[in-house]
This record gives sequence, structure tokens and C-alpha cells, in this order.
Amino acid sequence: MNNEDTPKGEGLAPLRQKGIYVLPNLITLAAMFGGFYAIVMSMGGRFDLAAIGIFAAMFLDGMDGRVARLTNTQSAFGEQMDSLSDMVSFGVAPALFTYEWALRGLGRWGWVAAFVYVACAALRLARFNVNVAVVDKRYFQGLPSPAAAALVAGCVWLLDDAGVTGAQVSWLMFAVVLYAGLTMATNVPFYSFKEFHLKKSVPFAVIVAIALGIAVINIHPPTVLFALFVVYGLSGYALYLWRKFKGQPTSVISMSTDEPDERGLHD
Repeated sequence: MNNEDTPKGEGLAPLRQKGIYVLPNLITLAAMFGGFYAIVMSMGGRFDLAAIGIFAAMFLDGMDGRVARLTNTQSAFGEQMDSLSDMVSFGVAPALFTYEWALRGLGRWGWVAAFVYVACAALRLARFNVNVAVVDKRYFQGLPSPAAAALVAGCVWLLDDAGVTGAQVSWLMFAVVLYAGLTMATNVPFYSFKEFHLKKSVPFAVIVAIALGIAVINIHPPTVLFALFVVYGLSGYALYLWRKFKGQPTSVISMSTDEPDERGLHD
């Protein structure tokens, strides 16, 4: 039988065109722009604006996944975009930010600290993608990269706002950057706050508390934000020690301690 005898379309599988959901990926791109903006501002010496860019990226990063779930627009593409955006905004941007402000004067020690932070951010994001199916959803395995970036950026923002120069506190920033970076790569559990859902009703007092929290942050954003993330950055170790003391398991792996099969994790 030649081709002319074959009915049109017979035996050919219909091709399904795959599109990209606009809204959640637009928010992810906006978060990436926050990190890029922080890099540009750091190179220009505007460290206050660089810090604001990182915090804006952190807020948007927390929104894209929730928006995707609320609108039922989750996708494997969106997951990969989110990881790449996090690497820019919470890996490269904070490292360059602190290097330009304080670590440059330390020579090799400065760029070693910055690189350790970037490497740990990459390792943390890769591990998160691989272990997403087996980690207890109530906790993060290691300090999440947005919180690490906020800890570093908040410290610079607070000190810069107080008139302190990076050269005066270069070794302090060296310690803060290493602490934030290495804590991302640990197995210490950090509460994820994923039990709070936007679709569920909450007591009226919760809305009042949120309003009060916004008001407190507005008193002096650098001080309040840095204090919040210092507390959160230490909370994982406090939880780890408390579990050790109580004889409870400290691992956040809920189903297996082995590295899970990666196939299907992003389907």
C-alpha cells in the first residue's frame, strides 16, 4: 500500500502542544529580577537597595508556589524555574552582595567565604529537589536558602543603615556568611510553616497578629527583619538539641534514609 492509499491522519498520534502557565512563572521571574537587581545595586554601592531587592525576591518566592496551587497551575517547568530563580536570588546575589560590602578586603578569605555560601546554596537546592518526596513536609532539611539570604542581607542592611562600613566588620560578615552557608547544607530541621494554608479559615486573632506584625516591621525594617531571621536561623539548632534531649529522631526524612529514586519526582 502506498502513501496515497493511507487515509489522512490514520496511524499518526495526535501531537499535544504544551504551554507554560503565565501567572506563577511571572511571579518567579519577578523574584529572579529581585536577585538580579540586588546584584546590580551591589556593584553600584547601593547596599540598602540591594538588601531590599533580596527581601522582595524572598516575598515573591513564597508567593509563586502558593499561587500555582491556588490556581491549579503547578508544573514541572515551574519547579525548575523556581530552583533556578532561587540560585540567582538566594545563592549568587547574597554572596556578591556581602563580598562587595565587606569581604573584598579579606582577599582570598573573602572570596572563599562567598564561594562556600554559593556552593552550599546550590547543594541545598539540589538536595531539596531530590528529597522532596521523602522529607517531612513540616520541616526543611537545613536552613532554607531564602532565610539564609535574608540573614546575610539583613545583617548588611542593618549595619550599613547604622553607618558601619564593611571594612570595620569584615570578619564578622565572614562568620555570618559561613554560618548561613554551612547551615543550609546541614541536616538540622527548620520549621517550614507549610501547615498554614490560604484556603483554610483562621481565627480573627490571627489576622490581628498579622496586622501587628506588619506594623512592627514598619517601625524599623532593617532591625526587625534581621532580628526575625536571626531567631529563625538559630531555631533549627534549638529544635535539634531539644529532640536530642528528648530522645526523639532528629532526621526530617520521613520514609527512608536512602537517597530516593529521582524518576518521577517532578512529574
